[in-house]
Amino acid sequence: MRKTHWIGLLLLSVSLGCSALDLKGALSAGTNAVKAATFSDDDARKVADQACPYMDSKAQIAPANSKYVQRLNGIAKKLNVSEVNGAKTNYKVYITNDINAFAMANGCIRVYSGLMDMMNDDEVMGVVGHEIGHVALGHTRKRMQMAYATAAARGAAAASGNSTVSTLSQSQLGDLSESLIKAQYSQSNESESDNYSFDLLVKNGLSPEGLITGFQKLAKLGGGKSDMFSSHPSSEDRASRLQARMKNELGK
Repeated sequence: MRKTHWIGLLLLSVSLGCSALDLKGALSAGTNAVKAATFSDDDARKVADQACPYMDSKAQIAPANSKYVQRLNGIAKKLNVSEVNGAKTNYKVYITNDINAFAMANGCIRVYSGLMDMMNDDEVMGVVGHEIGHVALGHTRKRMQMAYATAAARGAAAASGNSTVSTLSQSQLGDLSESLIKAQYSQSNESESDNYSFDLLVKNGLSPEGLITGFQKLAKLGGGKSDMFSSHPSSEDRASRLQARMKNELGK
C-alpha cells in the first residue's frame, strides 16, 4: 500500500472515531498520524528514551552484584557491541519468571531472569545478538512507528509544532510499552535478525551453536508459555535453518 493511501486510511479512522472527541482533539490525532508515517530513527530513540525508563520503573531490576548481572556483563563483553545505530548500549536484567528479552532504539537492552535460568551463556548471547539485530536493521523503529501510529489514531500521543515526539503520560507509556513488547516481528525481520546474530557471533570468534540450541529450547516450551519468537517461522524451523547454515559455512 502506498504511503499516501496508508496516511489517508489512518486519518479516516481518526475522523470516524471522533464522535466522543472535540474537533481540536481529532485534528491533533490526525496530525500525529501523519507524523507517525514519517517516523525517523531519531524519533524512535526519543520515544525509547521515555519508554525504557518507564519499563525499568515497573520492573524488579537485578542488583549489580547479582549472578544475573555478572553473567550478562560477561555476555555483553564477548559480543563487543558498545553502540548500535549511534546509540550506546546499556544492559539490565529484570527479575521475573517470564522468558523474554528486548532491545530499543536508544540502546536499551533488557533480559529477563526467566530466560537466563532456562538458557546457558552461549544461548543467552545468541538471543541478545538477535535483539541487537532488530535495532541495527531498523526493525525496532518500524515496530515503534506502528505503536506510535496506533496511539496517534486514538489521540493519545500529543506532539506539537515540528516535533514528532512529545512527553507521554504514564498511561500512554504503559500502552505503548506493552504494545512494543507484545508485538510480533514479520517472518523476514526474524530471519534477518537470526542471521545478524549468527554473523555477529562468528565475527567475534564465537560459535553460533548457542543460538541454535536456544531456539531448540524455545521450541520445546510450546503451548504459548513464552511470547518470545512465537511468530512464524517456528523456533524449530529457525534452529534447523541456522544449523544448516553453520554446517555449510563453518563445516560444523
